[in-house]
Amino acid sequence: MQDQFEVIGGKRLKGDIHPQGAKNEALQVLCAPLLTAEKVIMHNVPDIRDVNFLIELLKELGVKVEKLGLGSYSFQADSVNLEYLHSDAFKTRAASLRGSVMIMGPLLARFKKAYIPKPGGDKIGARPLDTHFLGFQQLGAEFSYSQEDNFYTVKADNLQGTYMLLNEPSVTGTANVVMAAVMAKGTTTIYNAACEPYLQQLCSMLNSMGAKISGVGSNLLEIEGVTELGGCTHTLLPDFIEVGSFIGLAAATQSELTIKNCRIDKLGPIPNVFKRLGIQMEFRGDDIFVPSQGVYEIQRMIDGSIPTIYDAPWPGFTPDLISIILVAAIQAKGSVLIHQKMFDARLFFIDKLKDMGAQIILCDPHRATVIGLERQQALRGIKMSSPDIRAGVALLIAAMSAEGTSIISNIHQIDRGYQDIDGRLNALGASIKRL
Repeated sequence: MQDQFEVIGGKRLKGDIHPQGAKNEALQVLCAPLLTAEKVIMHNVPDIRDVNFLIELLKELGVKVEKLGLGSYSFQADSVNLEYLHSDAFKTRAASLRGSVMIMGPLLARFKKAYIPKPGGDKIGARPLDTHFLGFQQLGAEFSYSQEDNFYTVKADNLQGTYMLLNEPSVTGTANVVMAAVMAKGTTTIYNAACEPYLQQLCSMLNSMGAKISGVGSNLLEIEGVTELGGCTHTLLPDFIEVGSFIGLAAATQSELTIKNCRIDKLGPIPNVFKRLGIQMEFRGDDIFVPSQGVYEIQRMIDGSIPTIYDAPWPGFTPDLISIILVAAIQAKGSVLIHQKMFDARLFFIDKLKDMGAQIILCDPHRATVIGLERQQALRGIKMSSPDIRAGVALLIAAMSAEGTSIISNIHQIDRGYQDIDGRLNALGASIKRL
């Protein structure tokens, strides 16, 4: 099978689109059932490659997984096989999925040990795992790394609550340390914790399982250790990266879209950052209506200077939407500086956008200036390859807004994060063919 989309651009979309369950939440909460022998039920789990990979890994680890319906599963970890962690099958599967690192906190808390090969994932720059392992060590775990086979090991007979200042507000690092700390003896205080909505969801889920976590939603978490956790039922948030992607898509392709059931209360700065590009939207209950727009004008700074849009830890603007903002700015009126602070290789995909006719200056690996085309000329279709999940969708949006046909290869990267994206967009009038 060829790993390609053929996209015929210039189509205006119209209709309702429903965001999937949140990928980044799923990779955290799916590991929480390892903390208990009781049954845990989850709803709104997205049907995407990375999540399905993690579910298969849990099955191979001995977790009983039952599909209850569309996006609904039950998990029961009452007979976990730790020997599987030493197998070649585990090494192969876990090394191909960055989210596999999230099993370490729960396994350490409940079974006193955990192993993981160096995980894979997007090539978007340096993504060290130090925050995870420094946190485990401060709870009393012994850490070792074998360069021979690229394996990480953590062990602890007794995890002990402590005060810790995380070296960075890593979302997955915070989540992993929280899952280890919920069953540590005494009180754990985590300062400089990540506070993304998905982490808030994990903490709420753990509390409903019997954990005692306070400060949820802030960067200072306090965790009173408990001896055991029980089952629960949990519903995942809609994916706010998808919500932002659809806002950017509507603007770039002059489409009229209603994005349904967005949990607007959890979107933080996302709608306002798109509004800074001049993109109009209306909140209708919990739906976001984006009207068809010809030209939208980037808001200048008060003194008339070119604005900067940059990413930051929550409640700042998520780095996962920087590439979408950049593509949405291509046909705007005015200029904007895009500053990708958190990853050092995420802007290199703009070479393909320049080949399509976009006016973008790459200042350095972290910054690019977009000079809006104001619809004076359309982008042109080209052949290109998707380097990572978010750049892949940004290139898909560019192809849909372009004249002519584009071929996007390496689309398994898009499938890792977006559920049936071609089917859902074709239903609204797009022309995307999976080759």
